[in-house]
Amino acid sequence: MTQVTLTASAPGSQDRAGLAGDTVRRIMHLAAAIRHYQDVDIADLGLTPAVARALHELDPDRPMPARHLADQLRCDRSNVTALVDKLERAGLVERRVDPADRRLKTLVVTEAGREVRARVHQVLSDSRLLAALGVDELAALRRLVRKISDCDKG
Repeated sequence: MTQVTLTASAPGSQDRAGLAGDTVRRIMHLAAAIRHYQDVDIADLGLTPAVARALHELDPDRPMPARHLADQLRCDRSNVTALVDKLERAGLVERRVDPADRRLKTLVVTEAGREVRARVHQVLSDSRLLAALGVDELAALRRLVRKISDCDKG
């Protein structure tokens, strides 16, 4: 019987697959914690995460047809209709006839919607979980995250 001896090149080092797996699990744990804080803060604004994301995707300076919002959210148009209904009931968005094509209705962010959208942007940018990192560490983390997220755009 052949005996295999594994030696580590440095204390605590693992094989690439083990290291990558541990990293993915930690990223998932961090993402879940970020999502939890965001969901709580979004609920404090009186929104659901889906409605907040829809509002965040709308450009307050450029009215948008609902079908374009569906494309941006990568969801079915019927789901967007329900989201827009909620935004409209809350006074954050209005449906208006497109002056360039009267057959189309566009989504227009109201003044109240602009204010809430700015607060949603703050919630989605909350970095409290990264508070322990210095500027150099944050820059390195951003560089690494960009590197792995950009390879998905293939």
